[in-house]
Amino acid sequence: MTYAIAEAAHRSGLSIDTLRYYERIQLIDPPARDSGGRRAYSDEDLAWLEFLTRLRTTGMPIRMMREYARLRHQGTASATRRKQILIEQRAEVLDRIVELNSCLDVLNYKIANYEQCERDLDEKTSNLEEASA
Repeated sequence: MTYAIAEAAHRSGLSIDTLRYYERIQLIDPPARDSGGRRAYSDEDLAWLEFLTRLRTTGMPIRMMREYARLRHQGTASATRRKQILIEQRAEVLDRIVELNSCLDVLNYKIANYEQCERDLDEKTSNLEEASA
């Protein structure tokens, strides 16, 4: 099955401009063209776009994504290097998870503190109301 650029953008969650940009910087291969000369993205193209989106979400720099995309064309001969790129990115993701968990701990502490402040305030208000009655 093939998809026009608008449908490919919709299905991938990327903008049309991003698809064209990815093509221009060689993250994606130029898609096939239909009889009218319009881009025709395949399911394989969409799967690659989904993978690229995941890499971007991990914070992988575009230059590393480009290297990975270039190596992909070399087939199994580049498997070791591609694996190494992913191992390095995984380490960065794990470091980021640790950092985010630390931030989450701070947020949870602060939220619990504010909840306690609210309870204390409610209790004081309730005691004042009882004393004035």
